[in-house]
Amino acid sequence: MVTQAISTPRLLEKYRRDVLPSMMKEFQYQNVMQVPRVQKIVVNMGIKEGKDDVKILEQHAVELGQITGQKALVTRAKKSIAAFKLREGSPIGLKVTLRKIRMYEFMDRLFNVAMPRIHDFRGYPGNSFDDRGNYSLGIQEQIIFPEVDFDKVKKPQGMDVTFVTTARNKKEGKRLLELLGLPFKKD
Repeated sequence: MVTQAISTPRLLEKYRRDVLPSMMKEFQYQNVMQVPRVQKIVVNMGIKEGKDDVKILEQHAVELGQITGQKALVTRAKKSIAAFKLREGSPIGLKVTLRKIRMYEFMDRLFNVAMPRIHDFRGYPGNSFDDRGNYSLGIQEQIIFPEVDFDKVKKPQGMDVTFVTTARNKKEGKRLLELLGLPFKKD
């Protein structure tokens, strides 16, 4: 039996080496376990055409799998809405929940590879936090990720990325993501 040595992601090392001590000092935590951390990242794609064209849904599922390194789950409508011509159980989107090593690797690629490729990017607004310190951001197109082959993309598709943290408020959550490398707009 051959075992592979799993290397620690760069962002996890940065969290342990730089972010933990900095947050402990800044917020006067008594214990390392009090310091907020990112629990999971949820990447979500709402695909309007999914109910009509299964091929588009499958193509986006492949692309989301390439971006995140994990198979995408098809989300379905919970109830019928006649105004949107939507039936209960129709496929309407895709989602992936990332944790642990895959989460840190995705975050690293997002901050250091994908975001610099966004045209006229000046940072994300700092007001998209909820009361528990979780942050959501929108990405216009999946082609900013180098894993996606530009020539095979049939239709540009946006996605939502939600960072779920253990922070107790907006200020702690923002500081955590700031130290990890998420670029916020300068006020």
